[in-house]
Amino acid sequence: MTTSTAAQLWVRRFHPVPEAPVRLVCFPHAGGSASYFHPVSARLSPAAEVLAVQYPGRQDRHREPMIDDLAALADTLADVFDDGDGRPTAFFGHSMGATLAFEVGRRLEARGTELGGLFVSGRRAPITRRDEREHLKDDRGLLDAMKSLNGTEAGLLDDEDIVRMVLPAVRNDYKAAETYRYVPGPDVSCPVVALIGDEDPKVTVAEAERWREHTSGAFELKTFRGGHFYLNVHHAEVNRLLAESLAVIATGG
Repeated sequence: MTTSTAAQLWVRRFHPVPEAPVRLVCFPHAGGSASYFHPVSARLSPAAEVLAVQYPGRQDRHREPMIDDLAALADTLADVFDDGDGRPTAFFGHSMGATLAFEVGRRLEARGTELGGLFVSGRRAPITRRDEREHLKDDRGLLDAMKSLNGTEAGLLDDEDIVRMVLPAVRNDYKAAETYRYVPGPDVSCPVVALIGDEDPKVTVAEAERWREHTSGAFELKTFRGGHFYLNVHHAEVNRLLAESLAVIATGG
């Protein structure tokens, strides 16, 4: 599979801007899909081109087998984004996507491709550990866990057809996130910005602070009011932060 073919499979460009001076690659949360970042793409275009990762097993890739191992996903995506694009590139990942963005970033940097920045949202640092086993629960238990995070409109999760459609991807991704184990080694050298909600049951301030241990570059922690999906409420603030940061990255600052 060529790099261009792989990109067509794994990447969605909702507002293509090949001439943009900087690009942002977005990694969805567990059970999420590329379309979650359509509003981000609309907001940041044309100053930046937004690329959203589409995991297999959902939306237009629903017939493909899913991958429940973050290391395997990171290996594949490192090849996809080791494309010689030449433009400064930053990564943004939410929840499981934050860990995945980090793992892809450290693989690229090991190959000599440095990121312009890494934005990790709603996720504890890789070096921290929790004993989480949501993926082992029955369907009702997993559904209750999803509802507790308020990421999807409650009414949608009461629709049996929708639940039947999304639950396999959620269980797969929860397994990937919960069985992930950080392997010590070179991390990243780019600036890292951690963003969390102050009432997020999935990450504490102390756990988010430890992201600073994964970069030799600058670190900053941004806290917003809200839970795991704080960015659904504070999307304007988050998009403004991204726009300002990407403008600096575009100029090599």
